[in-house]
Amino acid sequence: MGGGTAAAARRGGAQPRGVRPGAKVAVIGAGSWGTTFAKVLCDAGADVTVWARRAEVSDEIQVAKRNSQYLPGINLPKTLKATANLAEALSGARLVFLAVPSQSLRQNLLEIEPFLDPASVLVSLVKGVERTTTMRMSEVIHDTLDLEPERIAVVSGPNIALEIAKEQPTGAVASCASLEIAQEVAKACSAPYFRTYVNTDVVGTELGGVLKNLIALAIGIVDGVGYGENTKASIITRGLAEMTEFAVGQGGDPITLSGLAGLGDLIATCQSPLSRNNTAGRLIGQGYSMEEIREQMQQTAEGITSVAPILEIAKAQNIVMPIVQQVSMVLDGEMEPKNLGPHLATEDGIPQRELVLGGESTSVWRRLFRRRKERS
Repeated sequence: MGGGTAAAARRGGAQPRGVRPGAKVAVIGAGSWGTTFAKVLCDAGADVTVWARRAEVSDEIQVAKRNSQYLPGINLPKTLKATANLAEALSGARLVFLAVPSQSLRQNLLEIEPFLDPASVLVSLVKGVERTTTMRMSEVIHDTLDLEPERIAVVSGPNIALEIAKEQPTGAVASCASLEIAQEVAKACSAPYFRTYVNTDVVGTELGGVLKNLIALAIGIVDGVGYGENTKASIITRGLAEMTEFAVGQGGDPITLSGLAGLGDLIATCQSPLSRNNTAGRLIGQGYSMEEIREQMQQTAEGITSVAPILEIAKAQNIVMPIVQQVSMVLDGEMEPKNLGPHLATEDGIPQRELVLGGESTSVWRRLFRRRKERS
């Protein structure tokens, strides 16, 4: 399927149909998060096929029900299928969950396009921003495949892969412009240990997952330096303020940033030694080079690739993000890691308000209170 015919089929297609127990879904990407989410989907009752680029990974999952490189010690469901063949993975899949690195998502979309069902919904599990375009992942999906907003969803929340693979309870948010589709996605991935809520704020949900990685880098850096809990608590709190102001400036709802996709994900990512961004930051704070960090981790820390595009957007919209800016300076060798914490203070020494949303914080909160009053 390609060209104008493919676009017409994608934009038309059949009406959404709910994911029934045992319905076919696909997961593209068999790293730690992709494999873990495939397990969640299986445990929620779906018929799941996970696609791995390397045949040795798919073979191990298919035969041994293990992914020893990314999830050592975890037994995967017997019902989980795996393949290195995209056509096989995507055949008949109503929901297609994307769990690939942010910088390779566009290329992966081009590869899966010929095999997509005309009515399939693409669900991003990716927490990053495309470096060359500054697009969020849902925007990359729309830009690449010309899908309607109702066929693009995201799932985000406090999702440390290994903990979830061990079935430690947690929650997440499924978001789509269509509440019906968000509910469909949520039902598909609501396992006994994985509670999924819904909203229609794709911007806020997605940016929460992106921005918390940048703050987690800062937390890792000061932890590696040896700073204590006061410093880290200050960075988390001020980091949430930066996240909220940025997301609201992009059209997100501040309430989303106080929920699982914002504060919840921020807490988990900042405090867990299993967090890739926290780990990368800690190694930076301890003086390791970027090359040494890549060799040690062998996984993508999405926060590192998201710093520059986020600051580019912030600059264009006159949004001040001092913590993210300091992380960028550390990454570029312009600031010593030990100096990140002290620079929480404003440069001119003038006390500032804690949080200003788009320069109109009063009107924003009035709208929130008005909305709540109307609901009651």
